[in-house]
Amino acid sequence: MPGSIRLFLPTPLYEGAELSATPAQVHYLAHVMRCAIGETVRLFNGTDGEWEARILTLRRDRALLQAERQVRRQQPEPDLWLLFAPLKRDSTDLVIEKATELGVSAILPVLTERTNTARMNPARLQTIATEAAEQCERLTLPRIAEPAKLSAIIAAWPAERSLVAAVERSAAPLLRPARGPAALLVGPEGGFTDAELDGLRRHPFVEAASLGPRILRAETAVIVGLALLQAPLLQGAGGG
Repeated sequence: MPGSIRLFLPTPLYEGAELSATPAQVHYLAHVMRCAIGETVRLFNGTDGEWEARILTLRRDRALLQAERQVRRQQPEPDLWLLFAPLKRDSTDLVIEKATELGVSAILPVLTERTNTARMNPARLQTIATEAAEQCERLTLPRIAEPAKLSAIIAAWPAERSLVAAVERSAAPLLRPARGPAALLVGPEGGFTDAELDGLRRHPFVEAASLGPRILRAETAVIVGLALLQAPLLQGAGGG
């Protein structure tokens, strides 16, 4: 449907701006969506809100778009980070996609003693996040950091940001909605080691929390934890 297509372009958006689509976007417009010259799409860049743009040219290797009017102003989004131990490829892809849909502003892969893999393709993950942001109608992209050891991340942690560690098989209280800047930490499939848990407990900004009575897969724990942390913000939100 004309006008329902959303594309992320990291260039300034203003009335009359002419922008070139990326090769992947050209293929999507021409061959997947079969758009035609004169149809409209929506553009966003993370800072200038959302704009309606018209397709001026559309060829096999090039598409030129012109921004015509702003349809949404830039809006504040949740100040929520996600820390997770990298998983197998498909599971990591799912985490990136769902974290983006749930409004996470920063994604920090952490290397723990039981992390299954440290190999990640940053460009591929950024593509997944971009496509998820385009689909879910958010106005920004999450920042995706390079993988780093959990101990190094904790050592440099900003004290004003609470860190909620999802800990299974514990007497920790059920995770509660966050107040102020927050982050969720989800460990690997094998869980945190005792030494890692002891290290986390020594920091006043860390709060251990339970996600319920069942043992969840790591990717499921990410979705549940993020939803619980921002439950008040999600109340009344429409489905897509």
